[in-house]
Amino acid sequence: MNLLRFVSSFLLVFLIFVASPKYLYSSDAGIRTNPADYNNVWLNGYHEFDYSPFISGSPDTTEFFESMADDMRMVVVKTPTDGGIRENIPEKYRYRYEKWKTEFLNTDFGRRQWEKYANNKQFILTVEVTDKKGKGAGTDRYLWNDEGQLVGATISFGDQLQDGYPNPIYYPVMNSLSSGDTYYSIGGTILAAAKISHEIGHVNQTSSASAATLQLQNKLMPVYTSIFLKNGYNVNDKRLVDLATQMGGTPIEIWESREYWSEVNAMLLLKERINKENFYCFVFNKIRRNLETYAKDYESRFDQHSEISDSPCWK
Repeated sequence: MNLLRFVSSFLLVFLIFVASPKYLYSSDAGIRTNPADYNNVWLNGYHEFDYSPFISGSPDTTEFFESMADDMRMVVVKTPTDGGIRENIPEKYRYRYEKWKTEFLNTDFGRRQWEKYANNKQFILTVEVTDKKGKGAGTDRYLWNDEGQLVGATISFGDQLQDGYPNPIYYPVMNSLSSGDTYYSIGGTILAAAKISHEIGHVNQTSSASAATLQLQNKLMPVYTSIFLKNGYNVNDKRLVDLATQMGGTPIEIWESREYWSEVNAMLLLKERINKENFYCFVFNKIRRNLETYAKDYESRFDQHSEISDSPCWK
């Protein structure tokens, strides 16, 4: 990624949230709104990270990246022998959760993803619903064995998962379900299923990643961010260049790469789920526009899947 993209990405996270919180969030509920001058870039009510430090009056940008390290922290346990999927769903959320899950499992892709973990006795995937996530979701509490293999993770879904569209910059697939300037707006269980697929994508990525690399990234990200904030945002600082080389990218690059891989997972689900719907081409054309506008460097990740690239709507 070039210097301009890094600076714009970092400042998008830092300066917008610090300088203009009143335009990005409602004063009463902390829900994102669509600010003037940003059109459809920010859509309401979706987050994977806690951005409250940026709107609490004492902004601390390092918390954003430290939260990334917390999400991937190395907790070592014995390899489970009684694994599978453990659903920790409060009774008051059970009905809506079952609707989201049924939608997800109505596709062959979704069933394969689910069964991959449901039938693995050496892996514990905990699924929960919480009002702390609202319209968003998150994956964390990873567990590793002493051989460096991922053996557990927790996915937390917000109690309003069927609502709220993320921004197109890092979430081009889920954002494509929003209406934009047409009458199509695909929410409800389809949106929830796409978010489920996105989060399972994070588990898939982490299980195939190098534990040593993740541990190194988690250790160095806060160091990188601390230097960046103190050196006048100079990404050419030799210390930062050296840290990025060790980590395999800058913190923003690492974070956005994780999100785009998970968006591929969400897209594969949508491809099967909506390919007979009258809004199919609308959604896939919007994904393409989002990628071309905000994520040109990541288009190849989507094109490499023939079930996507061969679609008549992916032109």
